[in-house]
Amino acid sequence: MHSVERTYQGLIQHQDKMVLRTKDCDERIMVNLIFYGGAGEIGGNKILLTDGDTRILLDFGMNFAERSKFYSTPWLEPRDERGFIEFGLLPKIEGTYEFDEGPAQVDAVFLSHSHTDHTTCIPFLKKEIPVYCGQTTELLLRAFNETTVGRRSFEKNIEGFQFNTFRTGSKIKVGSLQVEPIHVDHSVPGSYGFIVHTSEGAVVYSGDFRIHGARGDLTADFVEAAAKTKPIAMICEGTNLTEAEVSTEQEVQSKIGQVVKATPKLVLADFRPADVDRIRTFYQAAKENQRQLAISLKQAYILEKLKADRNLELPEVDSAEFLIFQREKKRYFNWESAIVDNYPNVVDAERVGELQSKVILSASYSDFNEMLDI
Repeated sequence: MHSVERTYQGLIQHQDKMVLRTKDCDERIMVNLIFYGGAGEIGGNKILLTDGDTRILLDFGMNFAERSKFYSTPWLEPRDERGFIEFGLLPKIEGTYEFDEGPAQVDAVFLSHSHTDHTTCIPFLKKEIPVYCGQTTELLLRAFNETTVGRRSFEKNIEGFQFNTFRTGSKIKVGSLQVEPIHVDHSVPGSYGFIVHTSEGAVVYSGDFRIHGARGDLTADFVEAAAKTKPIAMICEGTNLTEAEVSTEQEVQSKIGQVVKATPKLVLADFRPADVDRIRTFYQAAKENQRQLAISLKQAYILEKLKADRNLELPEVDSAEFLIFQREKKRYFNWESAIVDNYPNVVDAERVGELQSKVILSASYSDFNEMLDI
Protein backbone atom coordinates (compact mmCIF):
# COMPACT_ATOMS: atom_id res chain seq x y z
CA MET A 1 0.00 0.00 0.00
CA HIS A 2 1.59 3.26 -1.08
CA SER A 3 1.37 6.40 0.98
CA VAL A 4 -0.89 9.14 -0.35
CA GLU A 5 0.24 12.74 -0.29
CA ARG A 6 -2.78 14.99 -0.52
CA THR A 7 -2.33 18.47 -1.98
CA TYR A 8 -4.73 21.39 -1.98
CA GLN A 9 -5.15 22.96 -5.39
CA GLY A 10 -7.55 25.68 -4.36
CA LEU A 11 -10.44 27.01 -6.39
CA ILE A 12 -9.96 26.81 -10.13
CA GLN A 13 -12.12 29.24 -12.13
CA HIS A 14 -13.89 27.89 -15.20
CA GLN A 15 -16.43 29.53 -17.50
CA ASP A 16 -19.51 28.55 -15.52
CA LYS A 17 -18.18 26.82 -12.46
CA MET A 18 -15.49 26.73 -9.79
CA VAL A 19 -13.63 23.54 -8.92
CA LEU A 20 -11.90 22.42 -5.72
CA ARG A 21 -9.86 19.22 -5.92
CA THR A 22 -7.77 16.97 -3.77
CA LYS A 23 -5.38 14.59 -5.49
CA ASP A 24 -2.94 11.85 -4.64
CA CYS A 25 0.70 11.76 -5.69
CA ASP A 26 -0.21 9.99 -8.95
CA GLU A 27 -2.38 12.97 -9.97
CA ARG A 28 -5.54 10.87 -9.75
CA ILE A 29 -8.51 12.97 -8.69
CA MET A 30 -10.02 11.47 -5.55
CA VAL A 31 -12.48 14.07 -4.28
CA ASN A 32 -13.86 16.76 -6.55
CA LEU A 33 -16.00 19.78 -5.59
CA ILE A 34 -17.55 21.72 -8.45
CA PHE A 35 -19.34 24.97 -7.62
CA TYR A 36 -22.04 25.65 -10.20
CA GLY A 37 -23.46 28.41 -8.02
CA GLY A 38 -23.04 30.09 -4.66
CA ALA A 39 -19.31 30.89 -4.98
CA GLY A 40 -18.62 34.61 -5.27
CA GLU A 41 -22.34 35.39 -5.33
CA ILE A 42 -25.33 35.51 -3.02
CA GLY A 43 -27.54 32.42 -3.22
CA GLY A 44 -27.98 29.95 -6.02
CA ASN A 45 -26.02 27.23 -4.22
CA LYS A 46 -25.38 24.28 -6.53
CA ILE A 47 -22.41 22.16 -5.45
CA LEU A 48 -21.46 18.83 -7.02
CA LEU A 49 -19.32 16.59 -4.82
CA THR A 50 -17.77 13.52 -6.42
CA ASP A 51 -15.75 10.75 -4.80
CA GLY A 52 -14.77 8.12 -7.32
CA ASP A 53 -17.99 7.04 -9.01
CA THR A 54 -20.26 8.63 -6.39
CA ARG A 55 -21.84 12.00 -7.22
CA ILE A 56 -24.07 14.04 -4.93
CA LEU A 57 -25.43 17.57 -5.08
CA LEU A 58 -25.36 19.86 -2.06
CA ASP A 59 -28.37 22.14 -2.58
CA PHE A 60 -29.72 23.06 -5.99
CA GLY A 61 -31.06 26.61 -5.91
CA MET A 62 -31.50 29.63 -8.13
CA ASN A 63 -29.47 32.84 -8.23
CA PHE A 64 -32.33 35.33 -8.43
CA ALA A 65 -30.09 38.27 -9.33
CA GLU A 66 -29.08 36.36 -12.46
CA ARG A 67 -32.68 35.29 -13.09
CA SER A 68 -33.82 38.92 -13.00
CA LYS A 69 -31.55 39.71 -15.96
CA PHE A 70 -33.84 37.64 -18.18
CA TYR A 71 -37.20 37.47 -16.42
CA SER A 72 -39.29 39.96 -14.49
CA THR A 73 -42.10 38.67 -12.30
CA PRO A 74 -45.00 38.87 -13.10
CA TRP A 75 -44.60 40.51 -16.51
CA LEU A 76 -42.13 38.15 -18.15
CA GLU A 77 -41.96 34.56 -16.93
CA PRO A 78 -40.21 31.45 -18.31
CA ARG A 79 -42.46 29.03 -20.20
CA ASP A 80 -40.40 25.98 -19.27
CA GLU A 81 -36.89 24.87 -18.30
CA ARG A 82 -35.40 25.47 -21.76
CA GLY A 83 -34.94 29.16 -21.08
CA PHE A 84 -33.03 28.42 -17.88
CA ILE A 85 -30.59 26.20 -19.76
CA GLU A 86 -30.07 28.61 -22.64
CA PHE A 87 -29.50 31.58 -20.35
CA GLY A 88 -27.13 29.68 -18.09
CA LEU A 89 -29.43 29.71 -15.07
CA LEU A 90 -29.28 25.90 -14.95
CA PRO A 91 -25.80 24.36 -15.24
CA LYS A 92 -25.13 21.77 -17.91
CA ILE A 93 -24.64 18.61 -15.84
CA GLU A 94 -25.11 15.53 -17.97
CA GLY A 95 -27.62 12.96 -16.78
CA THR A 96 -29.21 15.31 -14.25
CA TYR A 97 -32.42 16.74 -15.68
CA GLU A 98 -35.77 15.16 -16.49
CA PHE A 99 -35.29 16.03 -20.16
CA ASP A 100 -31.87 14.31 -20.33
CA GLU A 101 -31.83 10.93 -22.03
CA GLY A 102 -30.55 7.88 -20.21
CA PRO A 103 -30.33 7.06 -16.49
CA ALA A 104 -29.52 9.59 -13.78
CA GLN A 105 -25.83 10.25 -13.25
CA VAL A 106 -26.28 11.94 -9.87
CA ASP A 107 -26.79 9.63 -6.90
CA ALA A 108 -28.58 12.00 -4.51
CA VAL A 109 -29.36 15.60 -3.62
CA PHE A 110 -28.98 16.94 -0.08
CA LEU A 111 -30.91 20.10 0.83
CA SER A 112 -29.66 22.19 3.73
CA HIS A 113 -32.92 24.13 4.13
CA SER A 114 -36.03 25.24 2.25
CA HIS A 115 -35.10 28.74 1.05
CA THR A 116 -35.62 29.14 -2.68
CA ASP A 117 -32.03 30.13 -3.43
CA HIS A 118 -31.09 26.61 -2.27
CA THR A 119 -34.01 24.57 -3.64
CA THR A 120 -35.76 26.18 -6.62
CA CYS A 121 -34.00 24.10 -9.30
CA ILE A 122 -35.03 20.78 -7.73
CA PRO A 123 -38.16 20.40 -9.95
CA PHE A 124 -35.98 20.14 -13.06
CA LEU A 125 -34.05 17.09 -11.83
CA LYS A 126 -34.74 13.51 -12.82
CA LYS A 127 -37.37 12.19 -10.45
CA GLU A 128 -35.43 8.99 -9.77
CA ILE A 129 -32.72 11.04 -8.02
CA PRO A 130 -33.47 10.75 -4.26
CA VAL A 131 -33.76 14.03 -2.35
CA TYR A 132 -32.56 14.10 1.27
CA CYS A 133 -33.70 16.88 3.60
CA GLY A 134 -35.03 17.57 7.07
CA GLN A 135 -38.68 16.81 7.78
CA THR A 136 -39.47 20.51 8.13
CA THR A 137 -37.90 21.27 4.76
CA GLU A 138 -40.12 18.72 3.05
CA LEU A 139 -43.20 20.13 4.80
CA LEU A 140 -42.30 23.65 3.68
CA LEU A 141 -41.50 22.70 0.09
CA ARG A 142 -44.85 20.94 -0.21
CA ALA A 143 -46.64 23.94 1.32
CA PHE A 144 -44.86 26.32 -1.07
CA ASN A 145 -45.87 24.06 -3.96
CA GLU A 146 -49.50 24.08 -2.88
CA THR A 147 -49.65 27.86 -2.37
CA THR A 148 -47.78 28.90 -5.53
CA VAL A 149 -50.07 29.64 -8.44
CA GLY A 150 -49.77 30.96 -11.96
CA ARG A 151 -46.99 30.54 -14.48
CA ARG A 152 -44.21 30.21 -11.93
CA SER A 153 -45.78 27.15 -10.33
CA PHE A 154 -43.70 24.75 -12.44
CA GLU A 155 -40.61 26.06 -10.66
CA LYS A 156 -41.96 24.76 -7.34
CA ASN A 157 -43.61 21.54 -8.54
CA ILE A 158 -42.05 18.72 -6.51
CA GLU A 159 -44.71 16.11 -7.23
CA GLY A 160 -43.25 12.68 -7.95
CA PHE A 161 -39.95 13.21 -6.15
CA GLN A 162 -38.66 10.71 -3.61
CA PHE A 163 -38.03 12.60 -0.36
CA ASN A 164 -36.01 10.98 2.40
CA THR A 165 -36.05 12.93 5.65
CA PHE A 166 -33.38 13.03 8.31
CA ARG A 167 -32.59 14.58 11.68
CA THR A 168 -29.44 15.38 13.56
CA GLY A 169 -27.76 12.07 14.31
CA SER A 170 -28.76 10.45 11.02
CA LYS A 171 -25.98 8.96 8.90
CA ILE A 172 -26.86 8.48 5.25
CA LYS A 173 -24.78 6.15 3.09
CA VAL A 174 -24.62 7.05 -0.61
CA GLY A 175 -22.05 5.05 -2.57
CA SER A 176 -18.61 5.74 -1.13
CA LEU A 177 -19.91 8.70 0.90
CA GLN A 178 -21.51 8.96 4.32
CA VAL A 179 -23.43 12.17 4.96
CA GLU A 180 -24.04 13.37 8.50
CA PRO A 181 -26.59 16.21 8.87
CA ILE A 182 -26.39 18.44 11.95
CA HIS A 183 -28.83 21.21 12.80
CA VAL A 184 -27.97 24.91 12.54
CA ASP A 185 -29.96 28.02 13.39
CA HIS A 186 -31.32 30.05 10.47
CA SER A 187 -34.29 32.24 9.58
CA VAL A 188 -36.26 29.16 8.56
CA PRO A 189 -36.79 26.09 10.76
CA GLY A 190 -35.29 22.74 9.88
CA SER A 191 -31.93 24.06 8.64
CA TYR A 192 -28.85 21.81 8.56
CA GLY A 193 -25.18 21.73 7.79
CA PHE A 194 -23.51 18.59 6.48
CA ILE A 195 -20.38 16.63 7.30
CA VAL A 196 -19.63 14.49 4.24
CA HIS A 197 -17.22 11.67 5.01
CA THR A 198 -15.27 10.93 1.81
CA SER A 199 -12.44 8.54 0.95
CA GLU A 200 -10.03 11.43 1.55
CA GLY A 201 -11.52 12.78 4.78
CA ALA A 202 -14.40 14.98 5.85
CA VAL A 203 -15.84 17.79 3.72
CA VAL A 204 -17.92 20.23 5.76
CA TYR A 205 -20.78 22.26 4.26
CA SER A 206 -22.36 24.84 6.56
CA GLY A 207 -25.46 25.67 4.53
CA ASP A 208 -26.88 28.99 5.77
CA PHE A 209 -26.55 29.67 9.48
CA ARG A 210 -26.53 32.33 12.16
CA ILE A 211 -25.40 32.59 15.76
CA HIS A 212 -27.41 35.68 16.75
CA GLY A 213 -30.83 34.06 16.32
CA ALA A 214 -33.15 32.45 18.83
CA ARG A 215 -31.28 29.11 18.70
CA GLY A 216 -27.63 29.93 18.24
CA ASP A 217 -26.86 26.81 20.27
CA LEU A 218 -27.87 24.70 17.26
CA THR A 219 -25.15 26.30 15.16
CA ALA A 220 -22.67 25.78 18.00
CA ASP A 221 -23.47 22.04 17.90
CA PHE A 222 -22.63 21.92 14.20
CA VAL A 223 -19.38 23.85 14.62
CA GLU A 224 -18.25 21.57 17.45
CA ALA A 225 -19.03 18.39 15.52
CA ALA A 226 -17.42 19.68 12.32
CA ALA A 227 -14.22 20.70 14.13
CA LYS A 228 -13.79 17.20 15.53
CA THR A 229 -13.58 15.72 12.02
CA LYS A 230 -10.55 17.87 11.05
CA PRO A 231 -12.03 18.45 7.58
CA ILE A 232 -9.96 18.52 4.39
CA ALA A 233 -12.29 21.23 3.06
CA MET A 234 -14.98 23.50 4.46
CA ILE A 235 -17.67 25.20 2.41
CA CYS A 236 -19.03 28.10 4.45
CA GLU A 237 -21.57 30.75 3.58
CA GLY A 238 -20.35 34.33 3.90
CA THR A 239 -23.28 36.50 2.82
CA ASN A 240 -23.11 38.64 5.96
CA LEU A 241 -19.39 38.37 6.62
CA THR A 242 -18.88 41.68 8.37
CA GLU A 243 -17.50 43.23 11.51
CA ALA A 244 -20.77 45.05 12.16
CA GLU A 245 -22.75 44.19 15.26
CA VAL A 246 -25.85 42.12 14.58
CA SER A 247 -28.95 42.36 16.76
CA THR A 248 -30.07 39.23 18.54
CA GLU A 249 -33.69 38.11 18.17
CA GLN A 250 -34.31 39.27 21.75
CA GLU A 251 -33.02 42.74 20.85
CA VAL A 252 -35.24 42.75 17.76
CA GLN A 253 -38.25 41.89 19.91
CA SER A 254 -37.39 44.68 22.34
CA LYS A 255 -37.10 47.24 19.53
CA ILE A 256 -40.35 46.08 17.95
CA GLY A 257 -42.06 46.39 21.32
CA GLN A 258 -40.89 49.99 21.66
CA VAL A 259 -42.19 50.90 18.20
CA VAL A 260 -45.54 49.24 18.84
CA LYS A 261 -45.90 50.98 22.20
CA ALA A 262 -45.26 54.37 20.58
CA THR A 263 -47.74 53.77 17.73
CA PRO A 264 -51.35 54.70 18.54
CA LYS A 265 -52.98 52.98 15.56
CA LEU A 266 -52.19 50.25 13.05
CA VAL A 267 -48.74 48.65 12.99
CA LEU A 268 -47.62 46.99 9.73
CA ALA A 269 -44.97 44.26 9.65
CA ASP A 270 -43.36 42.36 6.79
CA PHE A 271 -41.53 39.06 7.24
CA ARG A 272 -41.19 35.77 5.39
CA PRO A 273 -44.11 33.35 5.75
CA ALA A 274 -41.89 30.53 7.04
CA ASP A 275 -39.76 32.61 9.43
CA VAL A 276 -41.19 31.01 12.55
CA ASP A 277 -38.83 32.84 14.91
CA ARG A 278 -39.87 36.24 13.53
CA ILE A 279 -43.55 35.30 13.67
CA ARG A 280 -43.01 34.34 17.30
CA THR A 281 -41.19 37.64 17.94
CA PHE A 282 -44.08 39.74 16.58
CA TYR A 283 -46.55 37.49 18.38
CA GLN A 284 -44.84 38.22 21.70
CA ALA A 285 -44.55 41.95 20.93
CA ALA A 286 -48.27 42.05 20.15
CA LYS A 287 -49.16 40.17 23.31
CA GLU A 288 -47.05 42.48 25.50
CA ASN A 289 -48.84 45.50 24.03
CA GLN A 290 -52.36 44.07 24.30
CA ARG A 291 -52.64 43.60 20.56
CA GLN A 292 -53.36 40.69 18.23
CA LEU A 293 -51.05 39.60 15.44
CA ALA A 294 -52.92 39.35 12.12
CA ILE A 295 -51.14 37.00 9.74
CA SER A 296 -51.90 36.18 6.10
CA LEU A 297 -53.78 33.14 4.87
CA LYS A 298 -50.49 31.77 3.52
CA GLN A 299 -48.72 32.22 6.85
CA ALA A 300 -51.59 30.51 8.66
CA TYR A 301 -51.56 27.63 6.18
CA ILE A 302 -47.80 27.13 6.52
CA LEU A 303 -47.96 27.20 10.33
CA GLU A 304 -50.68 24.55 10.24
CA LYS A 305 -48.61 22.35 7.93
CA LEU A 306 -45.58 22.68 10.21
CA LYS A 307 -47.56 21.15 13.08
CA ALA A 308 -46.65 17.78 11.58
CA ASP A 309 -43.14 18.31 12.96
CA ARG A 310 -43.77 17.88 16.67
CA ASN A 311 -40.27 19.07 17.54
CA LEU A 312 -41.18 22.63 16.56
CA GLU A 313 -42.61 24.96 19.18
CA LEU A 314 -45.30 26.81 17.25
CA PRO A 315 -47.93 29.33 18.37
CA GLU A 316 -51.51 28.17 17.90
CA VAL A 317 -53.02 29.89 14.88
CA ASP A 318 -56.56 29.62 16.26
CA SER A 319 -55.64 31.13 19.64
CA ALA A 320 -57.14 34.40 20.88
CA GLU A 321 -53.86 36.25 20.27
CA PHE A 322 -54.01 35.61 16.50
CA LEU A 323 -56.12 36.98 13.68
CA ILE A 324 -55.98 35.70 10.10
CA PHE A 325 -56.22 38.43 7.47
CA GLN A 326 -58.34 37.63 4.42
CA ARG A 327 -57.62 39.75 1.36
CA GLU A 328 -60.56 40.63 -0.87
CA LYS A 329 -60.60 38.31 -3.89
CA LYS A 330 -63.16 37.15 -6.43
CA ARG A 331 -62.07 33.54 -6.09
CA TYR A 332 -60.15 31.64 -3.43
CA PHE A 333 -57.93 28.64 -3.97
CA ASN A 334 -58.71 25.41 -2.13
CA TRP A 335 -55.94 25.91 0.42
CA GLU A 336 -57.22 29.43 1.15
CA SER A 337 -60.80 28.24 1.52
CA ALA A 338 -59.61 25.57 3.95
CA ILE A 339 -58.42 28.34 6.28
CA VAL A 340 -61.34 30.71 5.73
CA ASP A 341 -63.96 28.00 6.29
CA ASN A 342 -62.41 26.40 9.36
CA TYR A 343 -61.03 29.20 11.52
CA PRO A 344 -63.25 31.59 13.49
CA ASN A 345 -60.59 34.31 13.75
CA VAL A 346 -60.48 35.26 10.04
CA VAL A 347 -60.95 39.02 9.50
CA ASP A 348 -61.21 41.27 6.44
CA ALA A 349 -59.86 44.78 5.80
CA GLU A 350 -62.95 46.48 7.23
CA ARG A 351 -62.59 44.62 10.53
CA VAL A 352 -58.86 45.39 10.73
CA GLY A 353 -59.75 49.05 10.21
CA GLU A 354 -62.05 48.91 13.23
CA LEU A 355 -59.31 47.29 15.34
CA GLN A 356 -56.35 49.44 14.26
CA SER A 357 -55.09 50.23 17.75
CA LYS A 358 -55.32 46.57 18.73
CA VAL A 359 -53.61 44.88 15.78
CA ILE A 360 -50.19 44.26 14.27
CA LEU A 361 -50.88 43.41 10.62
CA SER A 362 -48.47 41.26 8.65
CA ALA A 363 -48.61 42.87 5.21
CA SER A 364 -46.34 42.51 2.20
CA TYR A 365 -46.01 44.85 -0.78
CA SER A 366 -48.78 42.97 -2.58
CA ASP A 367 -51.19 43.78 0.26
CA PHE A 368 -50.97 47.55 -0.07
CA ASN A 369 -54.18 47.88 -2.08
CA GLU A 370 -55.93 46.61 1.03
CA MET A 371 -54.77 49.69 2.93
CA LEU A 372 -57.41 51.74 1.10
CA ASP A 373 -60.13 49.69 2.80
CA ILE A 374 -58.39 49.66 6.17
